Amino acid sequence: MFETILDEEERGQVGIGTLIVFIAMVLVAAIAAGVLINTAGFLQTQAEATGEESTSQVSDRLQVVSQSGNVTDLNITNTSTERAIDKLQITVAQSPGAGNIDLSEVSVELIGTGGQVSGTLNGTENIDIFTDENEDAVVLTDSGDRAEITLNLNSTDGDFGYNLDPTNSDGGIEAGDSLSVTFTTASGSSTTTELRVPTTLTEEQTSVRL
Repeated sequence: MFETILDEEERGQVGIGTLIVFIAMVLVAAIAAGVLINTAGFLQTQAEATGEESTSQVSDRLQVVSQSGNVTDLNITNTSTERAIDKLQITVAQSPGAGNIDLSEVSVELIGTGGQVSGTLNGTENIDIFTDENEDAVVLTDSGDRAEITLNLNSTDGDFGYNLDPTNSDGGIEAGDSLSVTFTTASGSSTTTELRVPTTLTEEQTSVRL
């Protein structure tokens, strides 16, 4: 049943060299597996972060609910005044699927025939969340929240002083003018609304829809 091996050259050899080679192969395989696992984890984390940022950039945007302007007498020239709009009141809300939006981090850009003006909303001076009992609130946290953003276009004391005409000492926008307003949230999502002033602004009007 068993065969006796008399020739020493035919005997199996399992020496220290074979053991070293085996251990080296195991170590190399373990290191390679560790590198692959770490790389996969890093790629997964980066993919999740990129996905969240992309989602925020698309969904975390403002939705314009209504827009109006305050009508008053502005100095159009050094010798005459004219009915014009010196302040914009724009009501905004979260767009569907949006997360919390901090309005104090929202930038605003005005573009019209008179040029371009840009700036950042300045807390409660520009913002009134009238669906929140906290008077100092500047963050939209719910789809039912509504905030009124006021943009002062007066060149003398306004934070968004806008002059269509260099000879217009007070600034603002006049009857028949149009203006593009763009809101950009901290995530980079933008919302643009077009404002068009009626061709006639009467003395009886103190506010007008745009």
